[in-house]
Amino acid sequence: MADAEHTMVFITFDGKQPALDAFGEAKAVHGVQQAAVLVRTAEGLLDTPESWVRGAGTPTVATGIVGGLLGLFGGPIGVLLGWTAGTVLGGAAELKRFQTGAEGLLVFSKDLTEGHAMLIVEAHETDPALLDMVAEQHGGRVARRPAAEVEAEVKAAETAAEEAARAERGEL
Repeated sequence: MADAEHTMVFITFDGKQPALDAFGEAKAVHGVQQAAVLVRTAEGLLDTPESWVRGAGTPTVATGIVGGLLGLFGGPIGVLLGWTAGTVLGGAAELKRFQTGAEGLLVFSKDLTEGHAMLIVEAHETDPALLDMVAEQHGGRVARRPAAEVEAEVKAAETAAEEAARAERGEL
């Protein structure tokens, strides 16, 4: 079996519905880690009608359970406080991951024209033909890039935005 390649797959569609249909199928493809549908509205706004992350909620639940177990030493109130603290910490970790993902979506949606949609998929692919087939069935056009390259581009955009904000505030 071939080694899995960590890729970002960008599939563009002429409308929202084909992207939503492909989104449902892409989630079932082996190796897909997360997916999101982006739509550029007639007003030029970016809408995200669907998004999905494999294992979402796991850090929040796991840290809540660990906190609750540690709280056993403090009795019933300790369990409640431990569970609450653990859940808050896990939720914060997931929020940070979500914010990073959202910034990436903005970077790659800049060329999305009004009325068009894009399905963005992060996958560990052993067979690129699987997602290519999903795209083809729904009239999508595929662009595939190494995930490390995409991550570097997103980080560069974040750095540029932070520097611009500092310059605007006169901090440079």
